[in-house]
Amino acid sequence: MMGKWGYELLGAMFVLQLVFLVGSHTLTGTIAFLNITNNGACSIVFGVVSAIILLVLALPPSFAEVAILGYIDFASIMLAIGITIIATGVLRTEVGVRSDWSAWPAEDADFISAFIAVTNIVFAYSFAICQFSFMDEMHTPKDFVKSIWALGTIEIVIYTLTGALIYSFVGQDVKSPALLSASPLLAKIAFGIALPVIFISGSINTTVVARYIHGRMYRDTVTQYINTPKGWTTWVILITVITVIAWVIAEAIPFFSDLLAISSSLFVSGFTFYFPAMMWYMLIRQGSPFSRENILTSAMNLLCFIIGLVVLVGGTYASIADIVSILFFSLFPSSIFPF
Repeated sequence: MMGKWGYELLGAMFVLQLVFLVGSHTLTGTIAFLNITNNGACSIVFGVVSAIILLVLALPPSFAEVAILGYIDFASIMLAIGITIIATGVLRTEVGVRSDWSAWPAEDADFISAFIAVTNIVFAYSFAICQFSFMDEMHTPKDFVKSIWALGTIEIVIYTLTGALIYSFVGQDVKSPALLSASPLLAKIAFGIALPVIFISGSINTTVVARYIHGRMYRDTVTQYINTPKGWTTWVILITVITVIAWVIAEAIPFFSDLLAISSSLFVSGFTFYFPAMMWYMLIRQGSPFSRENILTSAMNLLCFIIGLVVLVGGTYASIADIVSILFFSLFPSSIFPF
């Protein structure tokens, strides 16, 4: 669509998005260990431990070698969110008072908090960025589109039910990650059960981005298949570098919602909204965009393009401003933040 520079731009965005994803899993692992141990003084240590686990799990270069972990991954997240939903529902019943949930934004919501919420939603529903890397190892590659539909449908249902139920039980004080919204004991149990999904999913992102970079480094050579001493050496170094960068990102932005927000704004907005819209207009569309058969699709893709740009600009501003404000208040608690 955009020539050589567009290819490099999308490649860079793809790499950075996946590195940010690994960083988010590093941060989630840190939060999980802190919650399980009740030791608030060891966040950097737990961050290092999380990074090491992610590195080890990402070492197998073939998706077939870690496919069995996918079943453990799925069972882990289903049990963890199930415990959280039941725990928050029971707690709300015991309290005997309706939660303060609302279908409308909070009355005191400002631009920054509203956009942080929007970007977190965008992040949650962006599900297909790694799918393309799995296609060449599928038993039947022509079933790739079916896998996209299956994954999208399952994730939309699970994410929507999970978010809606926990929010309705907890109310506007729901925490991020949502597992923290359960009672202290059940939150520990939920995080313990969620450890496999935190690290397995995170390591898959590392494998995907490393495969992409390694394949470009050794294109059209046998080394790209990581079956030679040179290939394995490069692979281990690459996995290590990616993990270290992700750990640095997690330590630099130790705020879960803001880390998701900045990733969502800079990268997911493109892969989910404006790039697909451009693909339709430039690659898929047949005939005039104003013809009777294309007018509705043209309008929908234009809307997606505009949403993507709004999320890119507004979300980036909101996430950076929120990070700066948190750091500012931590240093000068009695001052007035200029934004």
